[in-house]
Amino acid sequence: MPSTSLPSPSARAVGRLLSDDALQASTVVANNTMNRERGLSGVNSYTRELGFDPLTHLSACATSPSWLDLCSGEGRALREAAARLPASAVLTGVDLVGPLASAPLPPGLELVTASVTGWEAPRAYDLITCVHGLHYLGDQLRMLTRAASWLAPDGLLVAHFDPDSVRWTDGRSASRPVLAALRAAGFAYEPRHHRLTHHGPQPVRLPFRYAGADPGAGPNYTGQPAVASYYTPEHA
Repeated sequence: MPSTSLPSPSARAVGRLLSDDALQASTVVANNTMNRERGLSGVNSYTRELGFDPLTHLSACATSPSWLDLCSGEGRALREAAARLPASAVLTGVDLVGPLASAPLPPGLELVTASVTGWEAPRAYDLITCVHGLHYLGDQLRMLTRAASWLAPDGLLVAHFDPDSVRWTDGRSASRPVLAALRAAGFAYEPRHHRLTHHGPQPVRLPFRYAGADPGAGPNYTGQPAVASYYTPEHA
């Protein structure tokens, strides 16, 4: 496991950090525009954001494919996929705000209104996605380890991740040791597209302790307000 350097005692400390429960009440996190209009294909789509067509990927997985979308918003991409996949497919979307529309759900699709940080997957999934959703979570690293454990044997996890959003409690960047630990745990990172991927289920342990989050960190690489997550080295 890669080593982690301790924050310098002389570094400036950050202000009060919020717990995940308090964080979810902030306007930055309770974002009712996240993934509302993003469909399966086209300019504003999951295919564009993920770098591959989820429908093609799922069709090649199994006769009864399964897809879990974390921070799914309106679930438009899931609805479109459900209409084109076998009736035995299982599609699940989880979002803090949940769908604003009340249109009937197609068979095999469930849209859950819940915090992804507390929700537990009822099964393994062939595909797990989190399209720009980690930007609004406090303990991003715990979410990644949990999602990796929910993968089917040949499953794929894809999540957008901003290394600049992970920091030590003195305010310094923790991006290098965090990325090193993620890679050591089997994740791959594409810096150009800010995408983390993981293949197959694996118990993942990362050497960091979550300290809290700041919803006032300002815009990230997407240009939208985002959350900064603060950690200490596990053996500090």
